Amino acid sequence: MLSNIRIVLVQTFHPGNIGATARAMKTMGLSELLLVNPRAFPDDEATRMAAGATDVLENARCVSTLEEAVSDCVQVVGASARLRSLPLPHFDEPDDMAQQVIENAAQAPVALVFGRERSGLTNDEIRCCTHQVSIPANPEYGILNLSQAVQILAYEVHRAWRKRDDSHFMYQRPLEATPPSREQFVHFQEHLGRLMQQSGFLTQPHARTEEQLQALFSRAQPNRKELSLLRGLLSAFESHLPRQ
Repeated sequence: MLSNIRIVLVQTFHPGNIGATARAMKTMGLSELLLVNPRAFPDDEATRMAAGATDVLENARCVSTLEEAVSDCVQVVGASARLRSLPLPHFDEPDDMAQQVIENAAQAPVALVFGRERSGLTNDEIRCCTHQVSIPANPEYGILNLSQAVQILAYEVHRAWRKRDDSHFMYQRPLEATPPSREQFVHFQEHLGRLMQQSGFLTQPHARTEEQLQALFSRAQPNRKELSLLRGLLSAFESHLPRQ
């Protein structure tokens, strides 16, 4: 689905912005970059600013017209900071745009189009689009760098995609945050029960007390590292008990 979403940059002046755009794309799982008449590409500055996303640059395609870049797309969204009088559907919120883009990308290519750094897209270029989108910003200073605008819209697209049941997106978590297995938790409970008996805290099996402690640790939801620390604490206490 994400491979059906292309980023189109029209007449980009600074090659560094192309590299920064590639970086913004790769962080959000996008790989299809089309460049319409860039001033300079390939360029060392683009490679430097890509910061590891050089594969996106290497696979980027250059074309001579916007029509050529989007001719096979079923939806073309032009990013524009200025309100236009053209009667195109307009997304006031990028997340609304992203929801529709993701739905269409499940079937066919779609494009997000960004204009020149200083002047954006022309009216004729907007006419090549099926929709417009604006990024809500401070009305007194709503100036976004080209790659910043790409990053925001790419993030919203990625967010809409990962919320889908079929994305199977896995959120990154520290390895030590992994919950303990049932076997590990049972071993901890057995260790705790044994220590309670050996220490004299319980003089005989007391199911109610053990159930309450089990409920306590279940609510606490210790991860594997935390459970290991608790086991270590129990072992330290256990080493100071008289040998039976």
